[in-house]
Amino acid sequence: MGSRTETPKRILEASRKLFNEKGYAATSLSEIAASIGISQGNLTYHFPSKSDLALEIVHTVRQQMNDRRETVQPGHVADDYVAHLLFAMGVIWNHRFLLRDRVHFAEKIGSTEPQSIADYEELYALMKRIEAEGMFRENTVDELSVLTRSIWVMSRYWMDHLSEFEGLKDIRWADQVRGVEHHFAVLLPCLKQPARRQFRVALDRAIAKQEALRLA
Repeated sequence: MGSRTETPKRILEASRKLFNEKGYAATSLSEIAASIGISQGNLTYHFPSKSDLALEIVHTVRQQMNDRRETVQPGHVADDYVAHLLFAMGVIWNHRFLLRDRVHFAEKIGSTEPQSIADYEELYALMKRIEAEGMFRENTVDELSVLTRSIWVMSRYWMDHLSEFEGLKDIRWADQVRGVEHHFAVLLPCLKQPARRQFRVALDRAIAKQEALRLA
């Protein structure tokens, strides 16, 4: 059993996994406690209710996104764009219950998610860089904000599509990669041929790196 300072972290990690796998409503506090070998009383000492667990996980996600935004170093726009996309979709994947089961705790975390707004603004800034570097084909993008919003919505709600239209209950990372391909199906036709190649290479390189880390 971990130290007293480690216990809240273990509780949050167990909660995140069970909420993702079983759903927020279907997961009990006793089940979370049992999964890491502590009593329910020990769990509720740190987090009195399930909504407290969800709120703390939300706080952790916000901090994770803030930390990345404050430390990221600009590089080639294709690499930066792909890194942003995979990070955002990875956060959604690792905390998928927050979108899927939001109705159960939305009242406490609010209807407007500041990190979602910041994520959209970061994507829009990347689009502006693509435009400034002359990567868009002529007469393909009438309004950059519309293209950005379309791409952001597709990425954000890809898992809803998998659940509602494909009936998937066990969504794998490979399914998220399919979402990236749909994302690119919207973006790449708007780019000039050399830019399309750069973005494709950047994506393939980033995915290969992630797969290597997953297998390590």
